[in-house]
Amino acid sequence: MTVETTTSVTGLRNRPFGAARSERWSQLAPYAALAAIAAVLPWIGNEYWAVIGTRAAIYWVLVAGLNLIVGFAGQLAIGYVALLTLGAYTTSVLVAGNVIPAVPLPLAFGAATVIGAVFGLVVGLPALRLRTFYFAMSTLGFATIVTQIALAWKSVTGGGIGIVAPEFPAPFNTPWGFYGFCLIVAAIATWMSANVAHSRFGRALVAIRDAEVAAEANGISKVQFLVPVFLLGGAMAGIAGGLFATLQTYVTPDAFTFDLSVLFFIAILIGGRGSILGPLLGTILLTILPEFAAPLAAWSTFLYAVLLLVIVLAVPGGIADLIDFKNRRPLTDAREIQPQPALLSRVIARQPGSQPLSLRNVVLAFGGVRALDGLDLDVQPGRVHGLIGPNGSGKTTALNVISGYYAPQNGSVALGGATLELGHPESRASHGIARTFQTPRIVGEASVLENVMIGATVTGRATFLETLLALPRRATDERVLKAKATAALTAVGLETLADIRANRLQHSELRFVEIARALMLSPAFLLLDEPAAGLSADEIDRLGSLITEISRQGTGVLLVEHHADLIFAICERVTVLNLGRVLAEGAAAEIRVHKEVVSAYLGA
Repeated sequence: MTVETTTSVTGLRNRPFGAARSERWSQLAPYAALAAIAAVLPWIGNEYWAVIGTRAAIYWVLVAGLNLIVGFAGQLAIGYVALLTLGAYTTSVLVAGNVIPAVPLPLAFGAATVIGAVFGLVVGLPALRLRTFYFAMSTLGFATIVTQIALAWKSVTGGGIGIVAPEFPAPFNTPWGFYGFCLIVAAIATWMSANVAHSRFGRALVAIRDAEVAAEANGISKVQFLVPVFLLGGAMAGIAGGLFATLQTYVTPDAFTFDLSVLFFIAILIGGRGSILGPLLGTILLTILPEFAAPLAAWSTFLYAVLLLVIVLAVPGGIADLIDFKNRRPLTDAREIQPQPALLSRVIARQPGSQPLSLRNVVLAFGGVRALDGLDLDVQPGRVHGLIGPNGSGKTTALNVISGYYAPQNGSVALGGATLELGHPESRASHGIARTFQTPRIVGEASVLENVMIGATVTGRATFLETLLALPRRATDERVLKAKATAALTAVGLETLADIRANRLQHSELRFVEIARALMLSPAFLLLDEPAAGLSADEIDRLGSLITEISRQGTGVLLVEHHADLIFAICERVTVLNLGRVLAEGAAAEIRVHKEVVSAYLGA
C-alpha cells in the first residue's frame, strides 16, 4: 500500500493541522520548561548547585539508555552501576597512561563508549534466556565482579586508593562550564532515546515486555530488538562513567555503591514504564532529594524503598501516569463498534495466486495425552475455514502448531510447496501468517493506534542506527505505519479510539483491536481464535461481515469458534476435531447435519 492511498482513506478523520501542532507543542513543553530551569540555574545558584545539576545530568545519560531496557523492554537490569564503573575507569586509565601511552581525552571517551557497549551486550545477553529476578541477579553478580577487579588490579586502577580522574580543557574545566557540557550530552541522550522509544523499535520493546506471545506472532524477535538496545544502553553508561569520573576528580571503587545502582533502577520505576519524561523527572528528583535530607544519608536505601512503595501503592503508573492528563478524560459508555468492511481493500493488498496452508499427519503429545493425533488440514486462500469441536479437542493447539509456538513430534506445516520451520513463531509474519488469541494480548499502557502499529513492525525499513539518529527513513516508516494503522482501525470501526490507552477499552473492543493489528501484515492467512467470545449478538453479526470481507480480499481465514451460528453462516468449509482427530470435514451445510458431529458437539 502506498502512503497516498492510505492517507486518502483517513483524510476524513485527520485532525486539523493546528490541533496536531498544538498537541506536538504540549508534548515538548515539559522538556522546554526543564531546559529553561537548567539554563537559569547558573544565574541563581552557586557552584554547589552546579555540582548537583551536573550529577543529575550524568545520571540521566545512563538512565536514558537503561530506561529502554527496563522501562520499555521490561528487563530487570539492576546492576548497571557496573557499566558506569567500567566507563569511569576506562577513561581515567587511558588518560593517565597506566596501560598504554596516555591518549587524548576524546579518544578515551570513545574507548569508554565502546567498552560500555560491548559489556552492555555481555550483561544483557542472559536476558534472552533468563527471566525476571534471575536476570536481575546476573547483573548484580557482574557488578560485584567489576568492583572486585577494580580493587585487585592495583597496578592499573590503584586498587582501594584509586586513580586521578581526567580533567576537561577550558572552558569546561570550571563547575559551570562542565555543567553546561554535561547538559548538552544529556540533551543528546534524551533526543536519541526518544527517537528509539517513539519508533517501531520502541513499540517492539514494549510488546516484548507486556505481550511477548503476541510480539512473536507479529515477527518480533527478542534477539533482533534487544541486542541493539543493550549496545546503546551500555554505550550511554560508558559515556556517563567518563563524565562521572571527571565530576569525582578521583575514582575509587567506593564511589560505585549498590545504592547508586538502586537509584538508577528506582528512577525508572517511579518515573513510569514506557515513558521518557517520567524517568527523567524521577532521576532529577532522586538526585536532589538527598540534598534536602542529608542527615538521613545513611538511610538512603531505606528511603528509596519507602518512596518506591508509596509510588507503587498510590500511583502504580508512576510520575508518567500522574502527568498523563489526556487519559483521565472519561470515555462515552454507549460506544458501538461499527466496522467498515468496504475499506479493507485499502489495508489488505495481497498479490493473487496465494498457495494453500497445509498440515500433514501432525502429531503432538503432552506427556501421554495426544492433543493432535495425525491431523491433516488444508486452508485455501480467499476462503473462511471453520475449525470446531468440544473443549480439549485440539483446536487452539492446531493454531499454535501453525503459528510455530509448538513443535509437533511428527508431521509438517507447509505454505504451498515450502515447509515452515517448526517451533519458531517469530518466523510466521514473514510468510504472511497472522493471528489473534483466545484472550486478547494487548499492550495496555500503549494507545490503541500504537497497539495496531505493532502488527507491522517487521515491515519497517529504517535500521536501528537510522532510527537513533532520526534519519529520513525513520520518519517515512512512522508516516506509513501510522497511516495504515489508522486505516485498519477505521475498517474495524475503532478509529475514534485511536489515541486512547488500550487498557481503558471494553473487552469487545480489544477483540477488534487484535484483528486490526493482524491486518497490518496484509496477511495471506489469518488465524482467529474464538474472536466472538464475549461479544453481543449485534457485534457477532458485524464480526461475521468483517471476516467475510477479509476472505474476499484473498486472505485465507482459519476460524476457531464456539458460536455455531457464526461458523455455519460464514464458513465455506468446516473441520470438526474430537480428541485431536478429525471427526468430520466438509461443506458447512453437510457438517451441520452430520450425525456424529451433532452427537459429539452440536447436540440436538
